[in-house]
Amino acid sequence: MFYIPINYLSVCVSAIISMALRIVWYSPLMFAKPWMKYSKIDPKKIKSAQKHMKKTYSISFATSFITAYIVAILLNAVLVVNIWEGLVLGGLIWIGFIATTIIAEVLFEKVHWKLFLINSGYHLISILVMSAILTVWF
Repeated sequence: MFYIPINYLSVCVSAIISMALRIVWYSPLMFAKPWMKYSKIDPKKIKSAQKHMKKTYSISFATSFITAYIVAILLNAVLVVNIWEGLVLGGLIWIGFIATTIIAEVLFEKVHWKLFLINSGYHLISILVMSAILTVWF
């Protein structure tokens, strides 16, 4: 296998921005109410879930970091040189891996399509932002 250089600072920044986007996306400012409705989450049980937020956010950051790291590897492996190419690759990653996986969940778990739009919309924006940052900041 060949060596692929990675800018770890840009990966960290991408993961942090992804986390910030997640916090805003699933907040009352944006999609908290419909997300809870279509996820069948009882708003009264949110308080008890908040006790575990440190662990939840830590694991969530780790997954964002891993995603940013893999996106960086793919961008470098296919020699992406401009932001347009980075966004196209990010979109392909979303379509090929994220949207298809979430669609399968919708079909097999009988999840509402609006939940698909909320969750996959977050992932699309997140991957595109990561791709842009990692392309420009390599």
